[in-house]
Amino acid sequence: MSATNQRVNHNTITQKRLVLFIDMNSFFATCEQQVNFWLRNRPVAVCVYTGRFGAAIALSVEAKQRGLKAGKRLDDLIAECPDLVPVETHPQRYREFHVKIMNVLKKYSDDVIPKSIDEAIMDISSYHLLYKNPVELAIKIKHDIKTEVGDWFNCSIGIAPNAFLAKLASEVKKPNGLTVITPENIDELLSQLTLTDLPGIAEGNAARLIQSGITTPLQLRYATPEKLKQALHSIIGVYWHYRLNFKEVDQLMNGYKAMQAMRQVSKQQRQSLAILNELLLSLCMRLEQRLVRQKVYCKDIDVFVKFETGKVWKDRIRSDKPIQSGTEILALIRLRMKKFEKQHHCEPIINHMLSAMGVTVTQFVPEDMINLNLFEDAVRDKKIRRTVYDIKKRFGKDKVMKAVEVGEEKVLKDVIGFGSIKDFYVDGDFDEDYGI
Repeated sequence: MSATNQRVNHNTITQKRLVLFIDMNSFFATCEQQVNFWLRNRPVAVCVYTGRFGAAIALSVEAKQRGLKAGKRLDDLIAECPDLVPVETHPQRYREFHVKIMNVLKKYSDDVIPKSIDEAIMDISSYHLLYKNPVELAIKIKHDIKTEVGDWFNCSIGIAPNAFLAKLASEVKKPNGLTVITPENIDELLSQLTLTDLPGIAEGNAARLIQSGITTPLQLRYATPEKLKQALHSIIGVYWHYRLNFKEVDQLMNGYKAMQAMRQVSKQQRQSLAILNELLLSLCMRLEQRLVRQKVYCKDIDVFVKFETGKVWKDRIRSDKPIQSGTEILALIRLRMKKFEKQHHCEPIINHMLSAMGVTVTQFVPEDMINLNLFEDAVRDKKIRRTVYDIKKRFGKDKVMKAVEVGEEKVLKDVIGFGSIKDFYVDGDFDEDYGI
């Protein structure tokens, strides 16, 4: 994409709604470069494990400029770039910088919504008298992040009348970009993009649109809501019309659609089947913690196990009843694994070739919609779960533990992802003692 903000007349930003999307560039690696001067201006790969078979979860700007891609194994990356510097991830460090960045943004607006560990939306629609030039505000934010958070941090900021277009604007120029989308320049910008350049449109939806004669983002913008609904077989088509025509349709703090716990497995860990089974248990208990905190139960469970050979076993499990207990989630997964092993006469799925595993829960049911009155044990278990996590939050995670959690800490490394960070927040405030 090429930037168009240099040609924008900023006085044309007259829409009532105005949103800034702040995207911290190469956040994990930049955090490492901020605290370690000798990593600056060098290609850096942030990894959960830095052994030969470790994988890069994030790369520095310098590494990206060399053409490296995150997700690859370290040995492959170093073959491409011999001077690559692998560093282990420091999740708590990233959380602390995240909080500092949010504090900078909250100086300028009460309407700041973290979208991920390295992204946030700032709604300044109610501040139009205070901030007459949003570009000047964006420049000020960039300056404050450097002076109050760290001099090595850069961010790309997009400005637009809705959250989607602000995010799109933030992606136009990286790193350290600043782009404004207005009614006057949106057509020029969209004409330079493909359908899959739009955040949220993957190959599947792009193919459906193309089949309906909509081959470019500009055509998408001018297609009727009815045609888009027919093309995508969903109300989502109408939303795309609204997004590209400056209406806000995305709930900025929408609830969970899914919760996922996933871990890479080190060579040392895979030597012990006991540790691998403990790791699977720990993933289920992490999901229990999130379900309890969000006051929901789940009905669907997706599980995958990846092996060193590149093969993947995965399955979807639908529970007969909504569940919240990590041990119940684990029991259903183990039952499904045993069924597969029996049907296919194969070795156990949890074996020494395992390289990664993950569990995802979906189809949430709010606690208050579940009738527990007839089930005394269910009511008791629910209260116990909530009490345990309240104690953990108040006095520390190690002050009270379930029996199944006793062996957990020795197999789990603290990790953090780029996705939703709702788990970090309680009633809108950052919970610094919490992290997955």
